[in-house]
Amino acid sequence: MDLRKLKTLIDLVSESNISELEITEADGKVRIVKADPQAAPQAYLPAAAPALQQMAAPLAPAPAPTATPVAEAPAEPAGHVVKSPMVGTFYAASSPGAKPLAEVGQSVKEGEPLCIIEAMKIMNEIEADKSGTVTKILVDNGQAVEFGQPLFIIE
Repeated sequence: MDLRKLKTLIDLVSESNISELEITEADGKVRIVKADPQAAPQAYLPAAAPALQQMAAPLAPAPAPTATPVAEAPAEPAGHVVKSPMVGTFYAASSPGAKPLAEVGQSVKEGEPLCIIEAMKIMNEIEADKSGTVTKILVDNGQAVEFGQPLFIIE
């Protein structure tokens, strides 16, 4: 639905005595409800129209800041941290049921594959950027990982 048409409908509902208006068109469905005579109407839009939802969403007051104790950051693990270079899904082995590429206690050399991260249906081997022994694996097989998320500790 056209944004100008939506704005016109919202204005019409706010200026009239009707409390609710629902319109269905080929490209979507719009429902405008006036909460009370003093409040501005709200538009309830389908999930297919996020830009319209942002425009029509009423501004909510920001929550008051509360005094909460700041939790201390977890201690940095000892050793070299291998971080994810991308967002994707972590796989410890090259195929289901295969032996993991790296296990705790295993000695690895720089450039040796540690795991696979699937991103956009592409399997990316993540290699050790330092030689040493894998002391900790910080993610589970099949877990989604973020850019810069620690994956392994190598000492």
